[in-house]
Amino acid sequence: MKRLLLSAALAASSLAPLACDLEKTGNQLAADHVMVGTLLATPQVDVSASAMAGYDAGTFGPDGGDVLSLPAQTGAVVFFGTRNGENSQPSGVGGAEVTLQPVSGQATSLSEDGSGSYSRTSVGEAELKYQSGATYQFIASRGGTRYVGQVDNAPVQEKITAFHPPEGFLTVDARTALAFDRVAVPDNQDRTLGFVTVVPLSASGAQGEPTYTNMPQTPLQFLQLVGLPGPYREARVTVPGTAFPQGNQTYLVIFQAVRMGGAESDNLFLGSALLAGTADVGVVRTR
Repeated sequence: MKRLLLSAALAASSLAPLACDLEKTGNQLAADHVMVGTLLATPQVDVSASAMAGYDAGTFGPDGGDVLSLPAQTGAVVFFGTRNGENSQPSGVGGAEVTLQPVSGQATSLSEDGSGSYSRTSVGEAELKYQSGATYQFIASRGGTRYVGQVDNAPVQEKITAFHPPEGFLTVDARTALAFDRVAVPDNQDRTLGFVTVVPLSASGAQGEPTYTNMPQTPLQFLQLVGLPGPYREARVTVPGTAFPQGNQTYLVIFQAVRMGGAESDNLFLGSALLAGTADVGVVRTR
């Protein structure tokens, strides 16, 4: 009899974590608060004006002999809101205190931008630094209640070989597609998600408005990403020719390799999407 009671107790204890997980999942499915957000880093980019001068003299300055350095940056953006229905655009929630922090690390407060959006960049904010391998928590506090999303194991930079030719930049015809291959991943491991953004670069190093991006732009698109991440894990990436509309123009091709996380606390919708990653950057000059 004692053995039977012991066996039953052991069986019950082994099922307890599963029951807790099911309860948590059920709570998250029913939760009406949702969070989407990104923590993205870009490295310092050095553009050789002397190398570029061999193609188009004076592109980056009158002497064409300097190196133009674009500083590294890290940026965090969070949307915190409530949802109504499966496919409706969530409504933003204002007045929350939103922070980002690596587990056991220093928290960084995000500024409220309105309509449920909160953000911070590393410009003038030394504490906002991207840490590969860290587990990041996105936390919104409002009315004494905390809502927590989490991304585990923030990825290391994925180097794109095609971005780093001996000349230091790629040359393509304007309005022509650019394709490149991602780094191979070990068997039985998922590839990180990959997002591309293309921006023009002026002679002074100022970045213009993106000419192309496949990064989700709205909270609803982020939520849809949770169900359909496959297209962003392809081994070969093609940037359409429309990303390079002008000839004799310099563009930055920013490739972000990111890991996706989601809701951590019971009171946050299961479909919440949080992304953390860091970029490799290629310089493209069009003919």
